[in-house]
Amino acid sequence: MRLGTSSPLNHGSAGEWAANQKALGCRAVVFPLSCESPEDKISEYVEAARANDLLIAEVGIWKNAMATDPDERKMQRDYCVRQLQLADRIGARCSVNVAGAVGPRWDGHYKENFSSATREQIVKMVQEIIDRADVKNTYFTLEPMPWMVPTGPEDYARLIEEVGRDRFAVHMDIINMTNSLERYYEAEAFIDRCVSLLGDKIRSCHIKDVHLKEEYTFQLEECAPGLGEYPLRYYAEKMNSIDPDMPVILEHLNTDEEYIRYMNYLKEVLYGIQQDI
Repeated sequence: MRLGTSSPLNHGSAGEWAANQKALGCRAVVFPLSCESPEDKISEYVEAARANDLLIAEVGIWKNAMATDPDERKMQRDYCVRQLQLADRIGARCSVNVAGAVGPRWDGHYKENFSSATREQIVKMVQEIIDRADVKNTYFTLEPMPWMVPTGPEDYARLIEEVGRDRFAVHMDIINMTNSLERYYEAEAFIDRCVSLLGDKIRSCHIKDVHLKEEYTFQLEECAPGLGEYPLRYYAEKMNSIDPDMPVILEHLNTDEEYIRYMNYLKEVLYGIQQDI
C-alpha cells in the first residue's frame, strides 16, 4: 500500500512539490496538473515524482460528462478523453471521474440518475471516452457515489460487464458507498464483498471516515480519519492484500495543516500493515 493525499500542499516548483510529499510520508500522489498545463511543466512533475519514488495514482477529471446541454456535454467529454490520455502518457494508474448527474449540479442527486435510459447513456459515455482515448498504459475509472451509478460493488461489477472494455476499471471509495445502516454497521463484511467482487479491478482508493449522527432521520456524515467509526485499518489491510503498491489517498480536507495532521494520524493507525507504508 502507498499512502498519499489529494492535496499538492503549498509549493513553488515540481521539486518542492515532490519533496514535500515525500517528507509527509507519501508514496503515492494525485497528479496536480492537467492536460491544459504546458508540456514542459508536466514533464517536470513526472520526473520529480519518479525521482522521489512517488507513484502517480490518479489524474482527476471531475466534470459532468452527462450534462444535459449538448455543447457542455461535448466539452466535458473531450476533457475526459484528454485527461485519460494524459494519465496514459505519464504512467498514472488511472484517470477518475464520477458517472455524472442529470441535473444542474455536476455531482448532484436526481431521480433520473438511476433511470434505465441514463444507465444506457453512462455505458455509452464510458465506451466513447475509452475508445476515443485509445490508451495502453492506464485505465478509466468511475468513483462510486451515494446517489449516482455505481452505488455498490454489485452495481460496479454489472457496469464493468455492460461497458465491456479492458481499459475500464475500478476506483474504490468505500465511504461514498456507505449509504445504509447495513453498510455502516457491517463495514467489514461490506469491505470483504467489495474485495471479492472488484478486487483485481481496483486501481486506486480514497480513504476518509464516516460518522452516524444522533439527529433524525438517518444521517451519515463524512469526516476526517479518526473522527468517525469506520474500520480504517481493516479497509487498508484489504486494499494492501490486493496490491502492495495500491494507492490509498486521503481526501476532502480543507487546509495543508489538516492534511499533515490526518496523514500523520493514518500513519500511526496503519503502521504495521507494512514495515514501510
